Amino acid sequence: MTRRKLTEDEIELWHKVTRQTERLHPEIPQSVHPSTLPKPKPRKTPKARIDTFELGQNAPTNGRGHSLKPAIGDSLRAAPVQMDSKAFARMKRGKLKPEGKLDLHGMRVDTAHPALIRFILSAQASGKRLVLVVTGKGKDRDEPGPIPTPRGVLRNQVPQWLNLPPLAQAVLQVSPAHISHGGDGAYYVYLRRIR
Repeated sequence: MTRRKLTEDEIELWHKVTRQTERLHPEIPQSVHPSTLPKPKPRKTPKARIDTFELGQNAPTNGRGHSLKPAIGDSLRAAPVQMDSKAFARMKRGKLKPEGKLDLHGMRVDTAHPALIRFILSAQASGKRLVLVVTGKGKDRDEPGPIPTPRGVLRNQVPQWLNLPPLAQAVLQVSPAHISHGGDGAYYVYLRRIR
């Protein structure tokens, strides 16, 4: 699409308007625009490398599947240790015995969230330090769709709920449980002391 040029009448009208207006800041000198602008410097763009792909071949997944988000267990393992490091090491080896247990296995999200809130806050009020929250590992979808969905709704929701109010003030550390306490289907929740 080509731009239309101004007519003589439009140019005359514009000059008339500019002669009749007052500058807002007369103390600031008018800028003079150069008649020619410098040429832009060419940017180096990296060439995209396209791997060959044959019909029927599986796409590379880099060992993580098609999910762009890291697994919840991996992100919890990478989280910094907030509690005593010796107690954390004993907990990870399954040597610390949980003082309470909540089994959310088979619950729906709308009943599991309030049950988790009640359990964590009452455990903290009674002075417990380490509790176990069992979520189950979840089941795979029958038909995997085009959008990757994480396995186990509660397994992915519980760590998020524990980092939100009102539970965030009560929780010091969340970690995947040792295999003897449920492995990837359960979480250790280390609670803060009430001061």
